[in-house]
Amino acid sequence: METEEGLLNIKKRGDRFLKKQFFCFIGAVVLACGIMVFTDGVIMPGYAIKSAVKIAVFLIIPFIFSRFFKETDLTSFLKFSKSGFKTALLLGIGIYLLITGGYFALSGIIDFSKIAGSLSENAGVTKENFLFVSLYISFANSLLEEFFFRGFVFHNAKNLSGRKFAHVFSSGTFSLYHTAMMLGWFSLPVFALALFGLFAGGIIFNRLNEKTGSIYSSWFVHMFANFGINTIGFILLK
Repeated sequence: METEEGLLNIKKRGDRFLKKQFFCFIGAVVLACGIMVFTDGVIMPGYAIKSAVKIAVFLIIPFIFSRFFKETDLTSFLKFSKSGFKTALLLGIGIYLLITGGYFALSGIIDFSKIAGSLSENAGVTKENFLFVSLYISFANSLLEEFFFRGFVFHNAKNLSGRKFAHVFSSGTFSLYHTAMMLGWFSLPVFALALFGLFAGGIIFNRLNEKTGSIYSSWFVHMFANFGINTIGFILLK
């Protein structure tokens, strides 16, 4: 039979392990986002290389983390569910119309021409490869980001520190991860507004997935958001 002191020591060891797991988790997520910010903002390789780096980082880091901490959830959110499909479809169409409508409404106020220049000079996106890149962004890249931010980050943050922290941390890292790729696109107020929009979008995506238990609802909406962004990109590059 375990003594009271023995049970207390076991609890202390368990608490220390959970703290270690929590801080290692935070470090792993920050490292992944930091690598991508450095790649986008400093190295600025062509889009193919940048995509290869992102695939490696967003898949390998969660896998390595799960090897050290066996309780890591990498699969439960991958179950497909038909529930919420109609909501996701309507929300996706609404976001597409909001993004494209916002562009036309604000094109006379905000200078979007810098985006086209940045796409060509920093990311290597041109008229010739735009179709391929846009399809990749809409389908594959969006799924990769949903796996990492709404799957690995949100689910494990919720298990380690609770729902509120998970919403803020996953949405915050999702928005900050986009900073380097948007640098120079907008004025500071518009840039801050874009980051807030990404943060709010992350919260919506998380809540949408909570209702279905999988990342496919947010992936579907994410695709429509990317369709809107790609529509604007097509207009700017034509």
